[in-house]
Amino acid sequence: MEVTGRAVGASIDFDSGHLRVTFDINETEKAKTEYEKIKSFDKLKIKAVRYTRRRSLDANAYFHVLVGKIAEALTISKARAKNLMICRYGQPHVLPSGEPLIYKTNAPESYMYELETIHCIAVKYDDNATFYMVYRGSHTYDTNEMSKLIDGTVAEAKELGIETITPTELKEMKERWGV
Repeated sequence: MEVTGRAVGASIDFDSGHLRVTFDINETEKAKTEYEKIKSFDKLKIKAVRYTRRRSLDANAYFHVLVGKIAEALTISKARAKNLMICRYGQPHVLPSGEPLIYKTNAPESYMYELETIHCIAVKYDDNATFYMVYRGSHTYDTNEMSKLIDGTVAEAKELGIETITPTELKEMKERWGV
C-alpha cells in the first residue's frame, strides 16, 4: 500500500511494549481496501518517507532531447553527454552516512564516461586506480532536482547554439511539475 498523509501520533502498547504509530491518510478509500488485504498478515515491511513530487515524464523526455542535441553538437555519444550533464547539474549519490559515494576502479575515464549504468566523474587518481564521484540517475529526481538539471542542461545547449524551448515554455513546464 502506498498512500500520502502525515504522522499524527505514537504510543506504546502496554501489553506488548511495541510502538504504535498513527497516520492520517489522504486516500481513505484506497487505504481501507488495502488494509482489508493486509490485516491478516503476520508480518509487514513498513516504510514511511518524506513526500516529494516526482518529476514529470515530459521533463525527463525534454532532458533526453537536449542531451541528444548536445551530443551531436560536441560529436560525442549520448551516454557521454548525459553523464556530463548529470555530473554538472545533477545530484550526487549519498551514502547513509551523508558522505558522497566514491567508486574506485582501474577503468579509464574514456570507458566510465560511456556507461549508461553509472554516472560519475573522476575526482582523484593514484598509480593503480581512479576514484570517481557517483551521481544519481535522473529517474530518481524529484521536481526540484529535475528542475536544476533541466536549467543547467538548457544553459549548456544555449551556449552551443542549440535551440531550446522559450523561457516562457520552460516556466509553464515547471508549473505543470509543481515547481
